[in-house]
Amino acid sequence: MQVRVRQGDTLSYYSRLFSIPLPILMDSNPGIDPIRLQPGQMVKIPGFMTESYEKRKGDTLQQIAALKKIPVDSLLLLNGRDYPGYFQDGETVRLPVRIKNPLVKRGVPYDFSALSDDLEKLRATYPFIRIETIGYSVLGKPLYEIRFGRGDVQVHLNASFHANEWITSSILMALLNTFLLGLTNGTAVRGIDIRPLYYSRNISIVPMVDPDGVDLVLNGPPEAMEEEVLKMNKGSRDFSGWKANIRGVDLNNQYPAKWEIEKKRKEPKSPAPRDYPGDAPLTEPEAIAMADLVRKNDFARVVALHTQGKEFYWGYEGFEPPEAEIIARRFEKESGYKAVRFIDSHAGFKDWFIQEYKRPGFTLELGEGVNPLPLTQYEEIYEDMLGLFLASIYL
Repeated sequence: MQVRVRQGDTLSYYSRLFSIPLPILMDSNPGIDPIRLQPGQMVKIPGFMTESYEKRKGDTLQQIAALKKIPVDSLLLLNGRDYPGYFQDGETVRLPVRIKNPLVKRGVPYDFSALSDDLEKLRATYPFIRIETIGYSVLGKPLYEIRFGRGDVQVHLNASFHANEWITSSILMALLNTFLLGLTNGTAVRGIDIRPLYYSRNISIVPMVDPDGVDLVLNGPPEAMEEEVLKMNKGSRDFSGWKANIRGVDLNNQYPAKWEIEKKRKEPKSPAPRDYPGDAPLTEPEAIAMADLVRKNDFARVVALHTQGKEFYWGYEGFEPPEAEIIARRFEKESGYKAVRFIDSHAGFKDWFIQEYKRPGFTLELGEGVNPLPLTQYEEIYEDMLGLFLASIYL
C-alpha cells in the first residue's frame, strides 16, 4: 500500500499510525529521508492493502474508522483529504486493511511461474525484502535470492536442489510468508517474537535452485531440449523421477568435497535423470551460483531443504563445529525428525560448506514416501518445519 505525503508528515508518524516499526518502514522506502518527507512523495506501507467502502447516508468517518478498527487519520491520509467532512454520501472511500492471511500459493504444483508470481506479491506487499538474481539456470531462468533483516548474523536457506523435490520450494515460501506476517502484524509465531529477529539477523533464501528441472518434472520438456532430455529419460515422457538439472547433472553432487569418490562410485557415467555428478566439480551454472553466493557472504549456517525421510544430516567428516550438535538437537525437538550426524555421501552443498567454513550446515529430508511427495503431505510438512525454520534463524 502507498500513501501520498502531506505537509508535516514523517515516517515516525506513519510508524505510529499503522503500527509498523520505523526501521521496517525505512527499509521499505530506501532513499527517503525519514524526517524531511516532501509533500506529494509516495511512501510504501508494508503489510497493508486497500479496499473500497461506499459511504452511506449518515455515515461519519469516525464511525467507519471505528467499524474497521483503524485510526481516522489513516483514512484521511489514504484518501488525500484534510477533514472528515469532505466525504460525500455515495462516495467511495479507500480503507487501509492489514494483511493477516498468507499470500503465497499453498498445496499446489509449484513451478517457476508460480514462484515468480509469489515473489511479485511479496515484493509489492513487503517492500523491505530485497529480491536479487544471483545467477541463471541452463535455460536462462533467474536464480532468485530473497534478503531481509538488519543484523550481522547471516543465515541461508534454500530449496529444490533436486527437481522432483519441488514441494520444498512451496514449503519454504510458505514459511517465509508466515515470518513476514508475524513481522508486520507484531504477532508471535510458535511463541517467538519475530520482530527482534529482523534486527539481529540477515536472512538469505534461494527458494528454487533448479528451476529448469522443476519445470521439466511438472510441465514436461522444453521444446529446445526435448530430444536431449527424452534420450536421457530413455524415451519416457514421465519425468516424475527426474532429480537433475536440465543437462542431466545432479546439482547436489557438484561440490568439491570428495567429489572424486562420488564420481567413481555413482552408476551413471554420463548425463542422466539422477545421480550423475558431472565431468568435474562446479560445472553447472546453478551449482556455481550457489557456491559464489556462499563465497561472497559470511553465512553463520546453511540449511538445504530436500525430500524425503523425516530426518536431517548435520555432520561431514568431523569438520562440523561443536555448536552444530546443539542446533541439531533443537531441530530434532522442533520437527520430530531424526538427527543423523554422518552418512556415506559426499560432494553435497552442505558437505562443502561444512568442509570449507567449519560452520553448521544441514540437509533436511522433508516428509516421507516416494519423490515427488504427494501434496496431501503439504500441511503436515509445513507444520513439522515451522518450528525448525524459526530455530534455524534465531539460534
